[in-house]
Amino acid sequence: MSSEKLVLDYSIPPTLLIQLSGDWRISTGVLGTEEVASGLTSHPDIVQINFSVAQDLKWDSGLIAFLLKLIKECGPKKIQVALQGLPPEAQKLLALALKVPEKTAAVPQAHGSLLEETGAKVLQIGASFGLAFDFLGDMAVSLCRLISGKSYFRWEDFYLLVKRCGVDTLLLVSLISLLVGMILAFVASIQLKMFGAQIYIADIVGIAMVRVLAAVMTGIIVSGRIGASFAAELGMMQANEEIDALKTLGISPVEFLVIPRMLALVLMMPILTIYADLMAIVGGFLISVWMFHLNPLEYLNHTQLAVHLSYVWIGLIHSFVFGVIIAFSGCLRGIECQRNAAGVGDATTSAVVTAITGIVIATAIITFICQVLGV
Repeated sequence: MSSEKLVLDYSIPPTLLIQLSGDWRISTGVLGTEEVASGLTSHPDIVQINFSVAQDLKWDSGLIAFLLKLIKECGPKKIQVALQGLPPEAQKLLALALKVPEKTAAVPQAHGSLLEETGAKVLQIGASFGLAFDFLGDMAVSLCRLISGKSYFRWEDFYLLVKRCGVDTLLLVSLISLLVGMILAFVASIQLKMFGAQIYIADIVGIAMVRVLAAVMTGIIVSGRIGASFAAELGMMQANEEIDALKTLGISPVEFLVIPRMLALVLMMPILTIYADLMAIVGGFLISVWMFHLNPLEYLNHTQLAVHLSYVWIGLIHSFVFGVIIAFSGCLRGIECQRNAAGVGDATTSAVVTAITGIVIATAIITFICQVLGV
């Protein structure tokens, strides 16, 4: 039995010899295995297939596709396919192709008891804390190397990061802070107008925004914009093996990628918070003057008397801590990202959630400390 490219020789039972010749390139079409399959059916005693190659054989992936189909058909029939007679390059390609595992349907995992799932979750949280502390240690070492002048630190990247963290976020911070100041003025007026004390809107807006709210709102905005972008950038670098390339070159990814982002965000967060304070006060001023017809000079005078310098420093402390938390969360999730698109999405989401959770917890702790100290 023969064709232009393929000759089947059954003269040496229980072995089938397949002689390959002619053009096996994919441009001429991939030959089917029907001829070989019918020959194996008519000769059920065949237990092995061997190959011989003619001198005029021309091949590419078309031959590999034919051989793969033949090997898959011979598997259920327990027929061994010997590749020794094929060209060495074809043998290597087939070996690589056969190493790829076939996709299998995912088996649904049985849910354990509530106690088992709780324990697994606790162990997962413990492992996450361990990774976070390791990352924190790497950052501390990198900061020490930066201070000593031994780290891989590019000032050009740092300036661009400062612009991203500051200038590019300014418009959003302006809008949110202005509106929050207006909303706070409206809410305060509900009770104050019952006593004819609308002038104290200035005190409430000034103290609340300068002391806590401006820093918190700025932190949430920066978490969603900058923290998420840090996680996405580093996650894509992890997926593309760029971070592995840095390690291969002997460059610490924490020094080269994380520290510039951390310093840029920590530098810009207090500046953004001061700007948010001003915009919130302007928002309260507009509502009080235009809607409640308060004297502008009296409003500004009350704000100046109510907002002490210590409140400004408390707000700056909040913003400094929030900058560290946001940069730490974004970079940590990005460095730990899995090497696929879904992992990048999960890292971005986790960075925002972790940063906002950390902001709320840090706010509670700082507020409690200030209350204890009587500040």
